[in-house]
Amino acid sequence: MRIRVRLPRRSATATALGALLCGALLGTSAGAAPAGAAVPRTAAAAPTITVPPAGGHGFPFLAAAEDLGSFGYTESEYFVSGTATAYAKSGLWTSDGRWNVRASGTAAYKSRLLVRRPTDPAKFNGTVVVEWLNVSGQIDLSPDYWFQRDELLRQGYAWVGVSAQAVGVNGGLGEIQGLKGWDPARYGSLVHPGDAYAYDIFSQAGQALRTPNGPDPLGGLRPETLLADGESQSAGFMTTYVNAVQPVSGVYDGFMVHSNSAVAAPISGRLADTLLMPNPSRIRTDLSVPTFVVLTETDVPGATIARQPDTDSVVHWELAGTAHGDQWAYDLGNPTVQKSAGAAAPSADCAAGSAPFNDGPGHYAMNAALRHLSAWARGGSRPPAGALLSTVLRDPATGLATGGIRLPDVAVPTRTLTGLRDTTDSGVFCGLYGARDPWNGDADAWDRHDDGDPSDPSFPHTAEPDLGRLYPTHADYVGKVRSAAQASVDAGYLLPEDATAIVTAAEASDIGG
Repeated sequence: MRIRVRLPRRSATATALGALLCGALLGTSAGAAPAGAAVPRTAAAAPTITVPPAGGHGFPFLAAAEDLGSFGYTESEYFVSGTATAYAKSGLWTSDGRWNVRASGTAAYKSRLLVRRPTDPAKFNGTVVVEWLNVSGQIDLSPDYWFQRDELLRQGYAWVGVSAQAVGVNGGLGEIQGLKGWDPARYGSLVHPGDAYAYDIFSQAGQALRTPNGPDPLGGLRPETLLADGESQSAGFMTTYVNAVQPVSGVYDGFMVHSNSAVAAPISGRLADTLLMPNPSRIRTDLSVPTFVVLTETDVPGATIARQPDTDSVVHWELAGTAHGDQWAYDLGNPTVQKSAGAAAPSADCAAGSAPFNDGPGHYAMNAALRHLSAWARGGSRPPAGALLSTVLRDPATGLATGGIRLPDVAVPTRTLTGLRDTTDSGVFCGLYGARDPWNGDADAWDRHDDGDPSDPSFPHTAEPDLGRLYPTHADYVGKVRSAAQASVDAGYLLPEDATAIVTAAEASDIGG
């Protein structure tokens, strides 16, 4: 096909989301120097870059399980070390995000960068995505790499994962005690003084890519655009970074804030200080670089009070039929996590017989958002605005949320997709994967996965749609998918490459008639 380029029970989900955003703030400040005055805008320090030893495993933690070489990519790891600065509030912080900071200490650190880049320099598109690795599972994870992987590899981006937080390096509550515990021979020399220093460590990681002091992590590639990225718990830190640290460091050219909540992470790095952060914590609108906020259906209920109008520097999307984590990210990321963590990998911990994970279009929207942000950061036009997602109303015929950005999986539905699920008998992470219920044409209670409980937020109906009536013929179904895909491309919410894949899958299906 040719595409033209042109709530019911929410407490468990809310608790789980809060755990992801805040649960990894376990670092402590160590070796801090005395507090200083307000921090003027200066370039971030350029840390020393070294190559790690082979270690006991012979590969980096979170090394890709897939064959990156088949995509024309290579993977490598580097250590960065130097002296990091901790920040503290300067003056009153309010919900507008215009936050000033002062230096509150310095400490030595040594952390790492995981780098994936095109092998052929001619295929590099000039943009480096620098992801603040997520440590909610008490180990380094790269959720946005998995959400955006197709766009990253097909368009020639470089991607760098930064072990910015103490838990990822030193260990926390998990079975794997950080990088140092996982492979002492490789990572034993790493030093993380606590999450108060994480913000400057992330700044210095970006600076290391611009002006390498030692071996070049990008192998000679020269970045034109440096984008900072964080999902979930890392998005809470990214919000604070945008508001308080970017004005000081000036390192990054744009920001992706994916699945943040209404309250940003504390600048101190101490979990208890979350209570002292402005609620809501909105994105400041006076920066010269853009920020793109993307929320899934799971996130919207907890982030509603932080909604703000789009401006020349801030745009946000709310995605119908999507989840904070989903089947796509799980299927793509799990082999990589298993390669490093094995049986110690964090689990979604869903109860037996519960609904399968949401397999909606979140990754397609993230691909489009990344391409928009890259162009926007280079002086291109602002991405299109998106409709707000309802936090209460659902379509009574399909069970789908109303409002929001509606990609073909939602506009031409064949199953109920939701960002919510009942987690009464499950762990807190389970609720973040949302749920799906295929329409098999049975006339039994809708809530097959939850003993027919009508209060289940995943499937609040008593009968499911009849696919044969919705799509009388296969050609009718494919035609509707094609039209929805084209409409999404025209609106700027879907990339042509992904639209083609969606229509091809519809053509190969047996839906209709």
